[in-house]
Amino acid sequence: MHLFFARSAPGASVPPSDVPTLRAGALAGRLCALLVAAWLVLPTPGIAEEGGTPAPERAEAAIEHLHDVLLATMREAEELGFQGRLERIRPAVTELYDFGFMAEKSVGLGWRQLDAPAREQLVDAFSQLAIATYAARFDGWNGERFETLGFQTATHGTLLVRSQILRGNGETVALDYRLRPVAGEWRVIDVFLNGTVSELALRRAEYSGVLRREGFDGLLRALEEKIAAQGLGGDASS
Repeated sequence: MHLFFARSAPGASVPPSDVPTLRAGALAGRLCALLVAAWLVLPTPGIAEEGGTPAPERAEAAIEHLHDVLLATMREAEELGFQGRLERIRPAVTELYDFGFMAEKSVGLGWRQLDAPAREQLVDAFSQLAIATYAARFDGWNGERFETLGFQTATHGTLLVRSQILRGNGETVALDYRLRPVAGEWRVIDVFLNGTVSELALRRAEYSGVLRREGFDGLLRALEEKIAAQGLGGDASS
């Protein structure tokens, strides 16, 4: 199994965006740190919705359910194949992630220029890519397990659920989720690898640039190519 966010070095065996693939150098790392700082501290209008704030323990339970599904999928990865993993993972990811919010934030101000059909297409492509990436990355099990470490309140009514992946060799990888309340339920709006690498910040840096340079059709084409690439490599050992 490969990490959800990062490919391993050739020959390395590691546990679980493009949720998705990160290859960041020192400069990219510094940029991401700045983006994360802005994301966590600066005001973010409209981040919480009305409908009541559910108990924080429900956020932990939602993350643990996702991890249970992922772990079961990893253990049956070879038998399921890429398509089987995709179908196994899809319901849990679709239910938990707020892909509408994430798609909007991933293109920044460009969202305002998109009409309703274009927004719907973008949200669909964004969600399909996340699910396909999960299916491609969680392609085996080598003794990994997930551990929930607790939660803490964050800015603008959000919650941070901290967890980690324990590898078979004893190493750990921090994997934290930021959630917001939507219609009385907690929904994931960002994921942080090693506590600092914000998936949403990375996607915003990438997708907003593509939208500016190549327009909506270019961005949609790029997302569709990424989705197809996940399926092609879904059962390959890389």
